[in-house]
Amino acid sequence: MRTKKRLGVYAGSFDPLTIGHLWMVEQGVALFDSLVVAVGINSEKRYTFPLEVRLAMLRESLKGIRNVSIASFSNLYLIDYAQQLGATHILRGIRSGSDYEYERTMRNINGDLDPDICTVFLMPPRDIAEVSSSMVKGLVGPKGWQRVAKKYVPEPVYRHLIKARP
Repeated sequence: MRTKKRLGVYAGSFDPLTIGHLWMVEQGVALFDSLVVAVGINSEKRYTFPLEVRLAMLRESLKGIRNVSIASFSNLYLIDYAQQLGATHILRGIRSGSDYEYERTMRNINGDLDPDICTVFLMPPRDIAEVSSSMVKGLVGPKGWQRVAKKYVPEPVYRHLIKARP
């Protein structure tokens, strides 16, 4: 009989949140008793949206999804953050071979640091496999970008994109 609750952590920059991220969250809540969606802050990285806006986009987009909490962390390895939460799992997405190689390496390092936290990899369905925050940001700008970008982000994120770049 399982007694320990399965707590998953799904971390990323979410700059911005995409329909691919949303798919991952939906799968995560089906896999775990609860899921923490955490914005990781890397001081070396330049973001399009400030942390407060990314957190707001997450809150608005994930409203109504049960067993999800939203947080942020900085100056910590993901495995250390997961330990602080008492997480049993880390959730990661793989869209391509290069994602796999990177995530496999990170999983092995995390496993060295804490073998009790299991990393779970998910591959999105083909129709959203190419969707990434970088791709969405690359769509913004040319005439008609709003119509194209709208397909790849949740409605609250789309509103923030419009506000940031009308």
